[in-house]
Amino acid sequence: MHLNPYGEDAVNLAADLVNRRPADATELAERCRAAGLVLETPVTPADLERTLTVLDDWETIVDAATEHERAARLNRMLADAAAHPRLTDHAGGWHLHYRDAGQSLGTVLTSLIAVGTALHLAGRGMHRLRRCAVAECDLVIADTSRTGRQRYCSTRCANRDAVRRHRRRQAA
Repeated sequence: MHLNPYGEDAVNLAADLVNRRPADATELAERCRAAGLVLETPVTPADLERTLTVLDDWETIVDAATEHERAARLNRMLADAAAHPRLTDHAGGWHLHYRDAGQSLGTVLTSLIAVGTALHLAGRGMHRLRRCAVAECDLVIADTSRTGRQRYCSTRCANRDAVRRHRRRQAA
């Protein structure tokens, strides 16, 4: 049995969906499948609408000013996503799902993102969810690095910032 399939993968999926919002239900389904999510029901426009609302709420967790504010916002999301965990083997091995059987994708993503974020922050640190350090980049980072010091969303942003720092030092 996989003990925690919800942490890193779920928070990375949330960051990916927030950073590049799906345009329609078909894209949402494709991206969830690509992330390894097994879809038990057809994906509808209502699922997309619910997912976009969940992503808006999740962004307020990312942008919370303090750990306590982040926890309070996440606890509200967890309360909205409450479902009984269940043991399943649908994907080739026993593991826990934090959702009831047959739920729509929007409902599944609510639980998945809430529980995954809670496990990520509790297990790795409350600081491991942030925006890219480059001022003009607003992408979300779910820091899954070994050291917990990821500051940039991509190598491109890291290089851009390094060049700016170098030029400032040269000018001084």
